[in-house]
Amino acid sequence: MAAPLLHTRLPGNAAASASAVKTLRASRTGLSDMLALENDFFNSPPRKTVRFGGTVTEVLLKYKKGDTNDFELLKNQLSDPDIKDDQIINWLLEFRSSIMYLTKDFEQLISILLRLQWLNRSQTVVEEYLAFLGNLVSAQTVFLRPCLTMIASHFVPPRVVIKEGDIDVSDSDDEDDNLPANFDTCHRALQIIARYVPSTPWFLMPILVEKFPFVRKSERILECYVHNLLRISVYFPTLRHEILELVIEKLLKLDVNASRQDIEDAEEAAAQTGSGRDAPEGLFNMDEDEETEHEPKADPERLEQMAHPVAERLDILLALLLSYIKDVCYVDGKIDNNKTKDLYRDLITIFDKLLLPTHASCHVQFFMFYLCSFKLLILGQYWSWGFAEAFLEHLWKKLQDPNNPAIIRQAAGNYIGSFLARAKFIPLITVKSCLDLLVNWLHIYLNNQDSGTKAFCDVALHGPFYSACQAVFYTFVFKHKQLLSGNLKEGLRYLQSLNFERIVMSQLNPLKICLPSVVNFFAAITSKYQLVFCYTIIEKNNRQMLPVIRSTAGGDLVQTCTNPLDTFFPFDPCVLKRSKKFIDPIYQIWEDMSAEELQEFKKPIKQELVEDEDDDFLKGEVGITPTSFDTHFQSPSSSVGSPPVLYLPDQSPLIVRICD
Repeated sequence: MAAPLLHTRLPGNAAASASAVKTLRASRTGLSDMLALENDFFNSPPRKTVRFGGTVTEVLLKYKKGDTNDFELLKNQLSDPDIKDDQIINWLLEFRSSIMYLTKDFEQLISILLRLQWLNRSQTVVEEYLAFLGNLVSAQTVFLRPCLTMIASHFVPPRVVIKEGDIDVSDSDDEDDNLPANFDTCHRALQIIARYVPSTPWFLMPILVEKFPFVRKSERILECYVHNLLRISVYFPTLRHEILELVIEKLLKLDVNASRQDIEDAEEAAAQTGSGRDAPEGLFNMDEDEETEHEPKADPERLEQMAHPVAERLDILLALLLSYIKDVCYVDGKIDNNKTKDLYRDLITIFDKLLLPTHASCHVQFFMFYLCSFKLLILGQYWSWGFAEAFLEHLWKKLQDPNNPAIIRQAAGNYIGSFLARAKFIPLITVKSCLDLLVNWLHIYLNNQDSGTKAFCDVALHGPFYSACQAVFYTFVFKHKQLLSGNLKEGLRYLQSLNFERIVMSQLNPLKICLPSVVNFFAAITSKYQLVFCYTIIEKNNRQMLPVIRSTAGGDLVQTCTNPLDTFFPFDPCVLKRSKKFIDPIYQIWEDMSAEELQEFKKPIKQELVEDEDDDFLKGEVGITPTSFDTHFQSPSSSVGSPPVLYLPDQSPLIVRICD
């Protein structure tokens, strides 16, 4: 099991998240302090230690003349694993006085110095080594990259070499109590080097990319490295965009390898077996037959662990990123408008580059959801207009721009619908404004198609149109109660002004393309309020739905396509335990429908089942009684999956899943 979280990390707990950025700033060491430290060392007499050969300057000069004996002796003494602190201090003092001779010819010697175990030694050794690094990079910039590489290598727990016979079973030292102090020292080293070489950030970024641990490494290693990357972005702001892009790219790789369905299955299996990811520890429990009623309560930290190993890594890193976002945006408990705007610009650019083109990512995009919940602070008051509206406007521009690829426009439509439906912090006036924009664009699109030759149902031709339709239907299903609350007459007048009937009855037939689960709810609600009657079209579409025979190893499989748009809802419920703590307070869950509302589904959908009961493509249906709307609005587990279709015959609602 991983060791306790670092006290210097940017975690979700209140104590650390409130002071993290302050701690980072306070850890800096000024150049004047280092110069004062230099004088102390030069003015103090060298410690008496046993050594062989001449001074460093003499050894270097002899080496250039071809005499390598003393040079080899020097390398052997520096490579001694039992080297003492006093010896290191004396060597470093001499190297600093001979810094002008340490040219590229002595690259091998510098490599040995950079491999010295200097972090877990006395504070005097650490300070002298930091001073040596500053002198080295200022006098010999050719060694800047090796110095930065050495520092970056210390951003993860050190590897402990353990061998069992001839097999190396080494792993990171998770229990090292000095890790927080070592990380602080490494960040001091980077800042000292940057004082001497202002171009340090430019050379550092490629090294950070190269040193990023493989995503299958342990949670502890990934957590430490990402934590240190985020710290670097605080004192090297020019690197923030690249660091955030690197971190989010790695998160995305984890995300696409842990679908929501896989995570839920793993959690369900762990709950049924009563074991988590640490279950193998009890493999040889000799007391398993004894009474268990006196067992201690589960560790709260273990309760937060995800059963799915990839989801565990993703959850830790995403929670770290969300905590970082909060620490950057909030200063002394109040939002800093300028810092938040700057961070939003960085993240929206990364969102466009990485998230928008990625299909069916489940959780990484919640960093935008969380950031957009922040409101601008103007004249001491939080304004209702904020980053959520800016995000929606950005997505809207993507959707309506014909110069964007269709896949990007459709993804923007998915994000608009899911964001409007799920963001609890979006005011109703913003929801109405977005519906007005979307519906008006749909009517204009239909006007342009009426006189054309492409006015027929085709996803390839009208993908953005269908995506916008689904965003409207999905938002309406979630928000119809708020839209009709207060003055029912005014609410109905507004909904009638949207003219859903023209969209539904158009030759492009959006009800055939949109997800059946969304269509069925939309049809029931609009029928209840007599806005539009969709069931005749739904029945006609069902009769025209042709089955597809697919040959598999187990024989022929009859299927039908119920998700031609390959739709997913990016803000479906977050199932990561740590990250949920950030999202749940601002997240709109689906409220179960009352018995009266459920009756709206019975008659028309029962008729569908009666008419289609002989169709082959309904074979293999599985009946499940749903408890919430989230059951019906699951994202596809893969790009070829499809969400369930809702049917409610008799008194018990059923889900019929027809695989795409």
